[in-house]
Formats: sequence, C-alpha cells, structure tokens
Amino acid sequence: MKRLLSISLFLITLLSTAQVSKVVNWSFDVEKKGDLEYNLKIHADIKENWHLYSQKLESDEGPIATEIMLNKHDFAKMVGEVSESGELHHEFDPNFDMELSFFGNHADFSMNIKVDHLDSLVTGYVYFMVCDDKQCLPPEYIDFIYDLNKGKGWIKKLIATDNQGFIDPFNRSSIDLKNPVADCTNNDTKPASDNDMFDLFWLGFLGGLIALLTPCVFPMIPLTVSFFTKGSKDKKKGIANAFIYGSFIFLIYLLLSLPFHLMDQVSPDILNSISTNVWLNVFFFVIFIVFAISFFGYYEITLPSKFTNKMDSASNVGGIIGIFFMALTLALVSFSCTGPILGSLLAGSLSGDGGAMQLTVGMGGFGFALALPFALFAAFPGWLNSLPRSGGWLNSVKVVLGFAELALAFKFLSNADLVSHWGILKIEVFLGIWIICGAGLTLYLFGKMKFPHDSPIKKLSGLRILLGVTSLAFVVYMATGFRLNKETTTYEPLTLLSGLAPSAGYSWFYPSDCPQGFNCFKDYYEGLEFAKQVDKPILLDFTGYACVNCRLVEETVWPNPAVKKLIGDDYVLISLYVDDKKELPVADQMNYQTKSFGVKRIKTIGEKWATLQTETFGNNSQPWYCLLTPDEVLLSAPMGYNPESDDYVKDYEEFLKCGLEAYQKVKK
Repeated sequence: MKRLLSISLFLITLLSTAQVSKVVNWSFDVEKKGDLEYNLKIHADIKENWHLYSQKLESDEGPIATEIMLNKHDFAKMVGEVSESGELHHEFDPNFDMELSFFGNHADFSMNIKVDHLDSLVTGYVYFMVCDDKQCLPPEYIDFIYDLNKGKGWIKKLIATDNQGFIDPFNRSSIDLKNPVADCTNNDTKPASDNDMFDLFWLGFLGGLIALLTPCVFPMIPLTVSFFTKGSKDKKKGIANAFIYGSFIFLIYLLLSLPFHLMDQVSPDILNSISTNVWLNVFFFVIFIVFAISFFGYYEITLPSKFTNKMDSASNVGGIIGIFFMALTLALVSFSCTGPILGSLLAGSLSGDGGAMQLTVGMGGFGFALALPFALFAAFPGWLNSLPRSGGWLNSVKVVLGFAELALAFKFLSNADLVSHWGILKIEVFLGIWIICGAGLTLYLFGKMKFPHDSPIKKLSGLRILLGVTSLAFVVYMATGFRLNKETTTYEPLTLLSGLAPSAGYSWFYPSDCPQGFNCFKDYYEGLEFAKQVDKPILLDFTGYACVNCRLVEETVWPNPAVKKLIGDDYVLISLYVDDKKELPVADQMNYQTKSFGVKRIKTIGEKWATLQTETFGNNSQPWYCLLTPDEVLLSAPMGYNPESDDYVKDYEEFLKCGLEAYQKVKK
C-alpha cells in the first residue's frame, strides 16, 4: 500500500509538471553459445543525472524494479535468470526516502535461451522506471525482437510504412472525427442512450416481476407485510417501515453494480472484455445448468446457513439498521431463485456501450420490481386478500424458468465457442438443443412430463394451454432455421433469435465467413490495401461475435435489397471483431500507450481492433459503422444502431448513399 501511495503521488506530480523525454537508449545484440543456444544481450545508455533501477531492489515499497521477460514461445525458453552489470550504485534516493540500487550512465543485461529451431523471431519486453534527483518518469514498456538467424535484435516499432517512417497503428491521424467530408447521419440515427437505458430499466423490472413469482420470494410478501403492519405501534409507522424496507431492497441491488463502475475506470473496453471472457462464459454455462436442475426440483441451492443466520440475527436490531438487515436477508435467502435471473441481466448488460451504468439501470429496475409489492401491500393491506395462495403453481413457474435457464446456458457456451473459434456449437447444434428444450417445455406445460415437486394436474388451465401452444409455435419457428437461402448459400437467419443464436453462416454444412454472402475483410490493413486497388470507399464495421445488435443489423437491415446492393457493389466491407480471443502471433503482440488509460497489453485480435476503435474513433460500442476513403479520410460522422429510429433500414440506406456522394466529391 505504501508503494502504491508513493508511486501515485509522484506520478500525479509528474503528469502536471514534467515533460516525458527519452532518457534511455536501448540496444540489443545476440551471441551464439552453442548448438541452438544463444545469449541475448540488452544494453542501456542512460542520460546524465538520471538512473535506471536494478532488477533486485532492497524494498518493494519503493520504485518499480526493472523487469526483462521473454514472451511465451513454444520453441524457445530461458535458461536461468537475467543477469545484470554496469555502473551500479547503492545510494540514498530522495524520491523514495530510502537506500536503493540503481544504474547510472549505462547498464547491461543478458539472458541465455535455448531454442528448437531458428525459423521464428524471439520477442519480449523490458519494463522499467527512470528517475533523477527530483522527479521520476512513468514506468514504460519497451518491446524487443531478436532474429537469431541474422544475429541481431531491435526495438519493436508499431508499424512501418514505405518512406514514411513509423506510424501509430491504432490512432490513425488522418481520420478527423470533427471534420468529416459530409454529415450523413442525423440526430435520429445516432445511438439514443437515454432510450436504451429506459429499455434496460424495464427489462430489469420485468426480471424482478418474474422473480416475484418464484417460491423463494412470493410467500415472503404477505409474511413481511403482516410483520410491519401488525408489529408496529401504529399503522402509519408500519407503512413507513415497509416503505423503508422496500427502499433498502432497491438500494442493495443498486450497490451490487458498484464494483463494475470501478472497473469501468480502468479501460474503456474492460467491461466488454469481461462479458466476452471465455472462462467467465463457461462459468455462466455451468452455473445456469446447475440452477436449471435445481429449478426442476432435484436439489435446493442455498447460501451457507451460517452466513444467512448472521444476517437474520442482525435484522433483530431495532430501527433502520434492523430493517436494512431484513432486506439483506431477503436478498440472500431468495438467491436460489433470483440468482439465475440476475446472472442473465449481468451477462446481458456488461458491454462497452453504456458501460457499468447499463448494469446499474438494469439492477435498479430489478430491485424496484422486488421492492414495490412490499411497499404497496403495506400501504393497502386489503390487497393481500387478492393474492393467489402459494401452491403447486409456484413450482410450475420454477420449472418453466428451469427450461429457460437450460436454453440460456447454451447461449453462454456459444459466446465462448464463437470468440475462441472452438467450432463446437455451430448453428445446427445450437438450434437442435434449443428445439429440444422447447419441446420439453411444451410437453411439461401439457402435463406429459413431471418433476419431483409437481402437484397432480387434474385439468389443464387456460393459461397453461396458451403457454403450451406458444411454446410449440416457437419450436416450429426454430425448425424453420434450417431452410437454405440460395442467394447467400447458407441458412435463413431467424430474426427473433438474432444475437442469441450464432449467425447462420456459422455452420457445419453451409459455412459462410461473412454475413449475407458478402465478400469481407477481417483485417483492417488488408481491407485498406484492397480498397486502394479497386478504388472503392470502405464500410468499416466494428462488430462482435457476442454482439446482439450487430446480428440484428446483419440479419434485418443488410438483407434489404437496396442496402445489400450498396454494400456488395459500391463498398469494401471490413468487419473487425472486437471480442475475438484468438491470440496474435507473438511478434505482433505489444504494450501500447493509450491516450487516456495508460499502457495496454495487446495480445488478441479483438484487443487489437477494440484499441483501434477507441483510439481513433473515440467509441467502444458495437455495432459502429464508419465510412472511409482508401486514404483514410472520414466521409461521414460514424453511425451506430438506433432501435428508436422510425425507419432504421431507410436511415442506413441514406447513410451509405451519402457516403458514396462524399467519396465522389473527394475524388474530384
């Protein structure tokens, strides 16, 4: 903690006063030691009056020690430790008020490695900090590359271009967001974040209403309301306590989203990275399977009784504190029913568009729905008589939710499968599983399937028949997803499942790399080069494998004949998947200094394109459409997805047409 505090203090001072200058010149050399054994040498020339810290410092509460690491290679490994030598001093450092080891003027580091072959480059990085007697510069990464065949090493630059030196691969300076050639968008076609938040609140509210109908929550309503109205000195006090109780329920669910706001400050795309994290999605898959089996009645999931008993004991404390712990106890004991619904809300809300605020709004809607009946029934206790009695119908609600949880579990597994390119849950397998889940739900609703805690069904109710017919109709609808579209040479997409099911082209039998049979590029620089060759403008599509709205546009907007003709004939389509977890070649991985969020490690294809979007276009939501010339001139203000538009298809068509007109203007 002391170390973090000291570093924070001098970095704050630095950012406000100091100019970052190059005070260390690095050079790299290779010495062959034997058959496939090499010594990699790193030399640092340090500017006068500055010093570079040793790898081994006397205290971990001071500066950052120099760190030299090889990237992970299958063919190369380091033998022993990195050695150091040079003008090493052991002196008092006024910046940290302690004796420290550091190098002045020059330092030499070396490491021995053993390789299996010489066909690949060896890469790694140096992480270091330099100071003088008055100030320190921020810790910095230097990526290095060694070519053992040529016997030399060098600092890895960002990207090279002919006769132009080096340019930043992510902050494309020619793209000026403030001065596009034309403004092909209008206020109606830009993302309506307020409306999106409103929709998220009501989605969370709907989830809370569903949670109310579960056996964990529903029986608590009359019991809790009766406690407040009968246990208080007067009716007015009881109603006030019930409202306070409901307010605390609402507050507790809001507080659950707080940690995600702290994470949201780390990097603009961290929440999107979390929501598409492979192992998190696999974890959700397992958890939802466990919850589904529990909902079917084969076992009960509860939090540790010792923990809930402590909360329950705390609720006996009088006053507002006791009421708070009563609300917390309700949240804990109802977890087995609310947990899966909250999990769906969590996974659906965590994305770059809107950040953690999306989750807070959704959680607020969920908590408000749970809190509302406790306050209302306390104010109007006569309404309690109109509530249906607890019984077998509550278990039926739980079983129906179990089928929903089972189907959603495979949505999370599909996310992991798509971003990691496992090729397990292709569209045929996914639809088959969902059809089986839907068929099982249909049989259950018609009384042809029973679970452990079900009551005997003497007669099917009208509601049950209606739900059964609806479930059967949905099964038939999903089966139509196996129709072949001859124009796109793949399956006909199911618009109701856009974003839930994999894209129609993710198929065993009729695969297609690009939506709607388009020719597309999935590498920005390759697409840029092709656009120059064919002299066409670029439709840059920032998208994601797990992006719901991206699939909606691809499956409901792009098939429109006018839109499809414009994209297919007049544009070069470049689709960049920001959640692609496939690792970049080791030589292409880097530590990148972002404009606003410090150094970012870029290891995957998705991190590469997400950084391009945030650094150049100042946006981290998907889908995000940008129209460019082959020389990277912005033709129009970028466009996102707007579900509130009266005619988004028409807006999109006009966006593309306007971009073409702007391109002709640039050419002239």
